[in-house]
Amino acid sequence: MRIESFTIYLLKLPLKHEIKHASAARSDSLNLLVSCRLRDGTIGWGEGVPRPYVTGESPESAVARLSDDSWSESLTAACHDWSEVIRLCESIRLPGDGEDPRGCENNAARCAVELAILDAYGQAFGQPVSDLLRSFPTAATVHQPTDTVRYSGAVTASSPGRERWSAVKMRVYGFRDCKVKVGIMADEAARMRTLRRWLGRRMVIRVDANEAWSPEQAVSQLRSLKPYRIAAVEQPVAHEQVGTLREVRSAIDIPVMLDESLTSVADAEAAIRDETCDLFNIRLSKCGGFLNSVRLAALAQAAGLGYQLGCHPGESGVLSAAGRHWACSIKNIRFLEGSYDRHLLTRRLTIEDPTFGYGGRAPSLRRPGLGVTVDPAALSAMAEKRSECRLG
Repeated sequence: MRIESFTIYLLKLPLKHEIKHASAARSDSLNLLVSCRLRDGTIGWGEGVPRPYVTGESPESAVARLSDDSWSESLTAACHDWSEVIRLCESIRLPGDGEDPRGCENNAARCAVELAILDAYGQAFGQPVSDLLRSFPTAATVHQPTDTVRYSGAVTASSPGRERWSAVKMRVYGFRDCKVKVGIMADEAARMRTLRRWLGRRMVIRVDANEAWSPEQAVSQLRSLKPYRIAAVEQPVAHEQVGTLREVRSAIDIPVMLDESLTSVADAEAAIRDETCDLFNIRLSKCGGFLNSVRLAALAQAAGLGYQLGCHPGESGVLSAAGRHWACSIKNIRFLEGSYDRHLLTRRLTIEDPTFGYGGRAPSLRRPGLGVTVDPAALSAMAEKRSECRLG
């Protein structure tokens, strides 16, 4: 039960429509895909979504770092159970640029490698990845398996006509909550008035500013949005100004969620110490993988903070499946994002379709590993770069 090799791919996943917010706009997603091959021939898959404005990684830099196979030298130990696999994953050390005070410069790459290892060993053990949490002491305070979960919808900044149509679809499709991207339009209050009407009185709405505002603008804008019953605001200011959020929180009556400023245990501990938020937005790729994301949920739980499981637009079915395992294993998730595959991608990477159903509902995955299979034809069509890393 040893790892034989890793294969690293740079993928371009075309999106059905442009995704736009205050920090970026894209019509396709450049993702990192890693396969892990065990000596018995078992192959596992992992994915990361490098975003320079989040962790500093670009897709190209992530591929380049993993193409230097020196990082794999610590992954030669044999594993016979989940405890040993967890220890193996804890030993992952990727090359970096030196200083990394936040501990996030390789998070997307680390996530892809870790998930590939977990998927491979889960298949070898004949157990779903979520079963590993029974062997992970850090998960004890937050582990609570469930058979089904409900995902959120999302309304991105777009033309008024498309936004209204999107809002109507959210309502008709039975979502109970959705996220609205803000920070691009001049009059967000007028826009929210219209969206609230189309989304309906029962819809739980949260907003995501993607670092769009100064602290003063955040207070002004959020006060103007308060009449529309906003459940939370995500990352209202740039990370460089995250220290101002304690004062922003005291000036508004809307819970503040960290996203770009929540990438690691160091970020989480600073947020708790400085009282800069009410909730964490945990994303597997942004936060360095499955295990690190569990650590962040446990820290939030211990500090009396809430948390959501977020996603990066453009994730393939590999990350969707990993998110499903996490979501179906962790209690008290305030909001849940992901599994948008069929609604967002023009072509699936996986043979299985993990897209949520009516109302955002989705079942747990109980097949071994992540429970999805990469489609060789789709992989061949989407792969732009490929390199291999063999262990000694």
